[in-house]
Amino acid sequence: MTQIYLEKHFELYQEDENLQKLKHSLAITKKDDFKNRIKIYTESIDIIENNLWENKITDSAINDYQALFREYEAHIDRNNYKQPRYKFIITIPVADRPQHLATCLQSILTLCEKYAYGGLTNGTYNKVCVLISDDSQYANNIKQHKKLANHLTQKGLECIYFGEPQQKELLSTLKGNINNIIGDMDSNIFYHKGASIIRNISYLKLQQLEEKNQPCLFYFIDSDQEFKINIPTPNGNKNIYAINYFYQLNKIFSQNEVSILTGKVVGDPPVSPAVMAGTFIDDVINFTKQVMEINPEKICQFHNAGNHNTSDAAYHDMAVLFGYQPKTQSYNYHCDLKDNHTNEDCFVDFSKKLNHFFDGEHPTRKSYYQHENTNSGIKPARTIYTGNYIFKPENLKYFIPFSNLKLRMAGPVLGRLIQSELGEQFVSANLPMLHNRTVNSSGQSEFRPGVKHHQHNIDLSGEFTRQFFGDVMLFSIIELTKIGYPKKNLTLDSVEKIVYKTFTSMQNKYTKNQKDISKKIAFLKNIFTDFNKHENKSIISNKVIKNYQHFIKNIEINFEPNTSVYKTINTPQSITPYLKNISNAIVSYNHDRLNWQSILLNRTITQ
Repeated sequence: MTQIYLEKHFELYQEDENLQKLKHSLAITKKDDFKNRIKIYTESIDIIENNLWENKITDSAINDYQALFREYEAHIDRNNYKQPRYKFIITIPVADRPQHLATCLQSILTLCEKYAYGGLTNGTYNKVCVLISDDSQYANNIKQHKKLANHLTQKGLECIYFGEPQQKELLSTLKGNINNIIGDMDSNIFYHKGASIIRNISYLKLQQLEEKNQPCLFYFIDSDQEFKINIPTPNGNKNIYAINYFYQLNKIFSQNEVSILTGKVVGDPPVSPAVMAGTFIDDVINFTKQVMEINPEKICQFHNAGNHNTSDAAYHDMAVLFGYQPKTQSYNYHCDLKDNHTNEDCFVDFSKKLNHFFDGEHPTRKSYYQHENTNSGIKPARTIYTGNYIFKPENLKYFIPFSNLKLRMAGPVLGRLIQSELGEQFVSANLPMLHNRTVNSSGQSEFRPGVKHHQHNIDLSGEFTRQFFGDVMLFSIIELTKIGYPKKNLTLDSVEKIVYKTFTSMQNKYTKNQKDISKKIAFLKNIFTDFNKHENKSIISNKVIKNYQHFIKNIEINFEPNTSVYKTINTPQSITPYLKNISNAIVSYNHDRLNWQSILLNRTITQ
């Protein structure tokens, strides 16, 4: 069998000495020495990948890179070379998001088509399947989710639909109290149970799906993500299938003592708008001031804004909490309009994106992929991104903790607990996924718990409360692990003292941030008022005015000191129940773990 694309890359990178040595090795390899040929492919792929990113990324180069993998897979398949590889079961928790889910599933299928990991049998991909864990409320969305599962299965990507009836049937077989982990299963409401609860229920299904005769990895992703990465271009972002995720993960787990791995995201930030308002207003002020100084009729000048590295949590108002120091106060806006257009066109388009912020976009601080050799990028981890993590079946024991509280920051909390036990077997890798908070048709997320769109405003109070007390939980756990938790059982009194101390610290930080936001929004209002007197005021159309006014109003509704959410975190009557529930959940965690492990063990015995 020929090696068209391998030889093509040998010719393309003739100056690479290591690659040329492999070319020589291939030339002297016997035709029936399949093992050595496969070895040459795998060693070449690493070198070719580095060359790909050191040169300008082009569509042609990416196509050839993908074709190289398909050729590699064909060699394995046609020569019946028995190479042990992991099967990936990808779990997608979803709630009322058919558009997001359709895009996500299509990206998995496209990834399989472009890289062919594991090959096909009778038109179905051998080493990749999907579990769709549905937590939807609305019948039409449920119907669409089922239809998507069937459609993708027919296309060759096996999709298992796991909805309310299937979940109830599975849970009916359980014996033991694990309500803290999977919620109140006796409740009449069996939808929107929460991302953490539906993940934990999915763990029980995954235990059923594990195939004992072949190695398997469980891969959790979010429905608003794709198996792509993005790179900056003069006309915005370019999203490409430049990573063979399954190949790279198989290599990591096969060659290293890795038990759990987490990736991250590129694109939209993975955090709540509740903790991004300050940085975004900084950038809105910066852009608005720039617009005041330019000719509105000239060709748009916002296509060379530069590429800021936002991997340092630059979008987060309180990034210092996580050990990051802000590098600059404001970031420039990078226009993504592609046809010929003016500065005024750019300004109008920017104003339309302002209110996307409340669904989680940060138009000025999207993150971009930065290449790093996969092996070099493996580092000890301390947090899990729940939209991109992979683990071996034995780690089903690490359920998402405190899920019944429905707080944000579940991944970082779980990460700290896992880190305290697994140490260096818990790692992160530079394998991010593309994150899109909103859908193009509406500029909003299809469904997001805690974000309510009313006719004239957007209410973040639910999201804000979940974020605030999620931070209280996270930083309490960080303090508790320093004194031996969870290996060491702690008294309720000792936990309550740490939780309250953490709450007080967090309350002060959020209050300071709120005051900063108030000052910034007042400054933005003054700038916009001054704009009406400026010589370039013609650039402000009625549409722009309405978009800015709507944005400012929504910021004031959600971030002014007298809003309901700030009353919630400053009123003893509302604070006490949250702190009590957090403390009780922390004390109950080890008991919950014993119950969970007992259930997993009994299910293994009875299956």
